[in-house]
Formats: sequence, structure tokens, C-alpha cells
Amino acid sequence: MEQGTIIQGRTVATEDIQLIRQLMDDHPDWHRTRLSQELCQQWDWTNAKGAYKDMAARALLRKLDARGLISLPPPVRSANNACRHRNEVALTLDQTPITDTLAALRPVRVLPVANDAQAQLFRGLMQTHHYLGYSGPVGENLRYLVWDRHDRPLGGLLFGAAAWRLACRDRFIGWDSKCREQGLSRIANNMRFLILPWVRVEHLASHLLGQVSRRLCSDWQHRYGHPITLLETFVDTTRFRGTCYRAANWIHVGQTTGRSRNDRPDRPRVPVKAVWLYPLQHRARLGLGETR
Repeated sequence: MEQGTIIQGRTVATEDIQLIRQLMDDHPDWHRTRLSQELCQQWDWTNAKGAYKDMAARALLRKLDARGLISLPPPVRSANNACRHRNEVALTLDQTPITDTLAALRPVRVLPVANDAQAQLFRGLMQTHHYLGYSGPVGENLRYLVWDRHDRPLGGLLFGAAAWRLACRDRFIGWDSKCREQGLSRIANNMRFLILPWVRVEHLASHLLGQVSRRLCSDWQHRYGHPITLLETFVDTTRFRGTCYRAANWIHVGQTTGRSRNDRPDRPRVPVKAVWLYPLQHRARLGLGETR
């Protein structure tokens, strides 16, 4: 830790660990949220709009706790209970098969989650029907729900933080470590893409990718004060072929190494996945830092 390690996009050094421990010693009554808020203020840790990155700070604290570097107080309430109840939202949906043509469903709308009811629906759909499950994203993210002309939910998409390091992506961009650190916030990862299992509509998946790629940059700018210029995603080739990404003009650039974002020597490796990218600008104008 003497040289510092990157957690949640921030270099955490020994003195940072000491500050966190001192805050907990001085304020034993503080819960995790109060502690993360104080850290954001002391570190002046904000996004492009000047808002404190409280969720990122909370995730950083949890990761330090998992590594045994600090000992956090227990959470105020269990998130698992809330998730269990929210699953009921998804289970009450009409699951009559939808096999119409894409034209018959239009206009198909890909819209950001806009209220608590939609947030509960999104969570329930992902927890119940996505093979990776869903515990909620950390840091900057956008959630979208998909609706057909009859206001029936068809699925959802989640975009969040990019992978810290990804050799094939970094070669595609042509940046070094310094440029990556400066430009990483301009990449969004398509972390979840769900079409509900009873929805079987040809060309729907690539149509949705096209829709969301046209609006995501402006949506991100509106919410976080900076644009997105590149999209990335990882496709588990033991389950999928990436056909919809290819049809939507995403670029297959290579594969992962089988190491996760938080990989450690004593933890299992994750499956190797295909890496697909979609530039939202011409490659020469990606704006992801100085190219070599």
C-alpha cells in the first residue's frame, strides 16, 4: 500500500487508510454513509458536475474492508431484504409470449429509469431474469427500460464504469497508462443487457443497441456533466455469440484474460469473454486522452 493502489478509480495510499481509521476511531457512532460523505468532502471527490461521489466512496470502503485494511461498522439495514421484496415486481408481470415482428411493436422505446417504481421494476427484472443477477451498480451509471407500443416491458440495459485495464481495448485506442487514467471516465460498459425470456422478436436486440447508442452520450452528459465517447461490453462465449453486437456494428477487438476487476491471487479467475467496442465518435476523435 506504500505506493498506493487504484480502487474505484482513485489512488489509495497509506495515509488515506490512516485517515479512514482515524475518522472511525473519532466517530464510532458514524454509519457507512456518514463516513463516505466525510471522505468525499475531505478528498474533494466529485464528478464533473461537482456532486460528491458518495456511492464510489462507499464501494471503496467496502473493498478496503474486504481486504482487511479497515473494519467497517455493520450496514444499517440489509440490502438483501429489500432486493427480495423487489423481485415480486418482476414476478407479477404477464409472461404471455411476445413473438410479433419488430415492426408490429414499434415504436419501441429505450428510456432511462425515471422514478422509484421503474427502479424497482428494473432491479426485479435483472435479479429474476438475467443470468448474472443484479445487486445494483456503483459509481456513474445509467439504467434503461425497454417498452413496446403497448407499454409492455421488453427488457433493460445497464451502462456503468469501464474496466480499469483491458489490453485489447487499450491497443484499439492507442493510449498509455497516463492517458487511460485521464480518459477512463469517457468509456461506459454495457454491464447488463436483458431481453425478457418470453420476448422472441427477430432483430430486436440490435435495434435496441442502435437506439441506446444514439442517446447515451447526451444522457450521460445531462446526468454527470461529461460525455461518453466509447462503449464496451464483455460477452460470455460459452452462452452467446455476440450476434446482436455484430449486427449493431460493434467491433470485436479480442478477449479478456480471465482476471476480474478486483482479482487477487487467492480468488478464482472468471471466464474468458469476448470484448466488443462501439465508438460514439470517429476513432481519431475519441477524446480519450493523448494518443501515442
